[in-house]
Amino acid sequence: MSEDAAHRSRVVEWDDPVAGARQSATMSGIDYLGALVRGEISAPPMAKLMGMTLTEVSEGRAVFRCTPDESHYNTLGIVHGGLVCTLLDSAVGCAVQTTLAAGLGYTSIELKVSYLRPLNRDSGEITCVGTVVKPGRRVAFAEGVVTDASGAVIATASSSLLVFPVEA
Repeated sequence: MSEDAAHRSRVVEWDDPVAGARQSATMSGIDYLGALVRGEISAPPMAKLMGMTLTEVSEGRAVFRCTPDESHYNTLGIVHGGLVCTLLDSAVGCAVQTTLAAGLGYTSIELKVSYLRPLNRDSGEITCVGTVVKPGRRVAFAEGVVTDASGAVIATASSSLLVFPVEA
C-alpha cells in the first residue's frame, strides 16, 4: 500500500437476528415485513453489512434500496456483482414472503441473474424491486430488477423459492 493511500473503515452493528426470526414465525409475511419497514423490528445483520434497506412492501412486492460505495468494490474497482445478487435474492424472497401466512418460511432454490451494466461509487442510490410471478404452497416464482439513480437497468433476476413450515 502506498504511503499516501487513505485508510477506510466500516463499522457494522446489529441486533440479535434470532429474536426477529422467532417473531417472523408468528406473523404473516406481509405483517412482519411491514413492521421491519416501519422500524418496529430490527433489520437482519446481512442487510446492515451490505448497507441495504427494505423500504416498501405490498402483496407480492418488495423494494430494497442501497447506495454502493468503495466498500462494495471488487478487484476491478467496480461494485462487486455479489451486492447486486444479494439485493435481488433479498427482494424476490421478501416479495414471496409477503404472500405467506404465519408459520411459513421460504428459501431460494434457484436464482438466475443477468448483469447488464456495472456500478461504481458514483452510480447513486440503486433500487431493487422484487415481484411475485406465481405464489405457491410449495414453490413460488418471482422476478427482480435493479436500477440505478438514473433509472437505468443494472441487472435482472428470476427465482424459484421453496415454501415450508417454520417453528416459532
